[in-house]
Amino acid sequence: MLRVRNVRKSFGNLEVLKGVDLNVEQGNVVAILGPSGSGKTTLLRCMNFLETADEGEMTFDGETFPMNRISKKDISRLRKKTAFVFQNYNLFRNKTALENVTEGLIVARKMPKDEAVRIGEQALEKVGLSDRSSHYPDQLSGGQQQRVAIARALATSPEIIYFDEPTSALDPELTGEVLSVMRQLADEGMTMLVVTHEMNFAKNVSSHVVFMENGIVVESGTSREFFASPREARTKAFLQTLSGEL
Repeated sequence: MLRVRNVRKSFGNLEVLKGVDLNVEQGNVVAILGPSGSGKTTLLRCMNFLETADEGEMTFDGETFPMNRISKKDISRLRKKTAFVFQNYNLFRNKTALENVTEGLIVARKMPKDEAVRIGEQALEKVGLSDRSSHYPDQLSGGQQQRVAIARALATSPEIIYFDEPTSALDPELTGEVLSVMRQLADEGMTMLVVTHEMNFAKNVSSHVVFMENGIVVESGTSREFFASPREARTKAFLQTLSGEL
């Protein structure tokens, strides 16, 4: 479904991605793990063209694109098949939960307002926020705001959702409600690529794990293999430091 090859990205003299390859099959939930500064978020942003890779090739639904010189038209076309959930929600503070979900449908996709509202209400119901549709972000908890952001992503009927550390800005108490929604989506077969530090999510919900460090993929495989019998010494050391969380 989605494949990237030889993704490279530098910021000035700092080489952040050093030739990353990644495969995501339909229905997979792929967790990208690694220490801070390993290039996880930069990879995700390059894959959604929020950053322009210096090199790399993406194949999506059988079409191949050069990531460093892709046209705006093709970016727009690819983004209609994907959705991105940000670390810090990225909600409009002056719009209600429902308006945040419907804004992109009405403005970017030119959908009639009544249809957008119907889809938006369904998306909010799916994430358990039907009773908060008229609330503004400042009236919602962090967990509720992130669930609105997930509803906004779902409303576009994406083929894949990218999640960038979706719980890192949340208190532990609120993390569970967001992960519960993501678990539900995984159970329903939603394809997801998730940059996360949540080891239990990676172990118990994701189907595949990619471990990155210093801009490269150190190891990848099924979640079961990754946690039960990691191959690389660096992977084993990383998991050992997190043994209390597993």
